[in-house]
Amino acid sequence: MKKKARPRSAGSEEVTRNEEVSRSEEVVRSEEAALSEEVARSEEMAAAGLSVTVTHSNEKHDLQVIPQEGCSEPIVQDLAQVVEEATGVPLPFQKLIFKGKSLKEMKTPLSALGIQNGCRIMLIGKKNSSEEEVELKKLKDLERSVEKIAHQLEELNKELTGIQQGFLAKDLQAEALCKLDRRIKATIEQFMKILEEIDTLLPLTLSQSGFLAECDTVEQNICLETERLQSTNLALAD
Repeated sequence: MKKKARPRSAGSEEVTRNEEVSRSEEVVRSEEAALSEEVARSEEMAAAGLSVTVTHSNEKHDLQVIPQEGCSEPIVQDLAQVVEEATGVPLPFQKLIFKGKSLKEMKTPLSALGIQNGCRIMLIGKKNSSEEEVELKKLKDLERSVEKIAHQLEELNKELTGIQQGFLAKDLQAEALCKLDRRIKATIEQFMKILEEIDTLLPLTLSQSGFLAECDTVEQNICLETERLQSTNLALAD
């Protein structure tokens, strides 16, 4: 005679369910731990940067490209800056090539271009001559002057806004506006002098596109600020 199977008690079924739940939770925790470790490794690798080899003429440079503070991975600009330090070729004069393609977009992550540890990148560009270095230094000084004057312009605009909103007694407004007008005209004159100085930095020997692009940037900033100054003068006239 066959023995009848004893029915499982409710208690044993509950134990089985608890064991299954426990195993499922353990699997989830294990997966989460593995994911956390992977993320941590990725962050460590990003912080350590990329190791690449840059070839320039007959020279070879093994470089470590570190991402900027607050960024998760290095971008083309980070690479260009490291290359400038290692080779002496200024960033505006560099042409970086990877697998036949020129790296033009400075904000593009290197990983998006397929650049990984151990990759080779070719650099085309020449170092500055002593004359060009002097001229570039002058241009950088002029850029700082433009930034300083632009800050002065912000202060002038704040003063004008205060007068327009009635923060100054009416009997003092006329004199304040006259002084403000003189300062604005003096600021425009400063901008014009900087433009003249930029023109003197463009001898025929300095026809490199990077240098010209730097000059164009400064001139555009000056033109923008001059337009704002002229708008302020129109407001004063009103």
